Amino acid sequence: MHRAVSVSLGSSSRDKEVSIRLLDREIRLERHGTDGDETRAKAMFEELDGKVDSLGVGGVELYVSLPWKDYALSSGVNLVTGVRRTPYTDGRHLKKVLESRVMPFVEARLAGKIPNKKAFLVEAITRWGMTASFLASGYECVFGDLMFALGIPLALHSIGSLERAARLLLPVVSRLPISMLYSTGDDQKVNKPKYEKYYKDASIIAGDWLYIRKHMPADMEGKIIVTNTTTEEDVAFMKERGIAYLVTTTPVFDGRSFGTNAFEAALIAAAGKGRVLENAELASLIDEIGIEPTIRDLA
Repeated sequence: MHRAVSVSLGSSSRDKEVSIRLLDREIRLERHGTDGDETRAKAMFEELDGKVDSLGVGGVELYVSLPWKDYALSSGVNLVTGVRRTPYTDGRHLKKVLESRVMPFVEARLAGKIPNKKAFLVEAITRWGMTASFLASGYECVFGDLMFALGIPLALHSIGSLERAARLLLPVVSRLPISMLYSTGDDQKVNKPKYEKYYKDASIIAGDWLYIRKHMPADMEGKIIVTNTTTEEDVAFMKERGIAYLVTTTPVFDGRSFGTNAFEAALIAAAGKGRVLENAELASLIDEIGIEPTIRDLA
């Protein structure tokens, strides 16, 4: 059996192991959280190097890939400096392919069930493919990158302002520790409602689930969530708040949609090439396997 392991800075309470079949190969897909302990995560990567078929880097990006440049994030890259033999990925290649396709899929299957074409993307800079998908589908978008990543209470309302923010901030933000940008460990379980106007005005709230959850208001009646990396506990949380539909861009295995880093690692293991796959190769595999977003009716 082939083995793909995601090592995450996230909470260990979200750990999961499943056996799946891809391209006629049995893959043991594992997710192991380190509760924000970067030293532990780095040691785990080095311990697994050469012993598994592929590695996923979770809870942090290695690079933010934008149309004009890839920005290396030091907090992510530093975790894998000791990995020499096993291919590793933060899932950005798969994320770009899957998320760029998501809204035509959602529009076709939820026709007549989306009250208005307004979307709140809690972070768009690190999900440029998803952002492009919403814009191409005619959505009026609000971008929450400054609010959720930096705590600056300023919403962005155009792709131009988003690009300007990315060009200005990423050279600095890319050097910050992950703890300043993203909840890790038990902090991922905290919910403090905030920015309620933007949640209320939009029909669809999209982006990283932990960001969405962090400030989600109590009343989310009829809303649609587009994300990934959700557990059954997360689904129960959404149902309590009245969310109508959950769309995950990665497949659901045994009640869990894994992060793109984990699923891309699984595809690398299945392909058996001993290296990270190019975007075109991933797109071809996705079409061959028939991977599509999953829509769950939570009402």
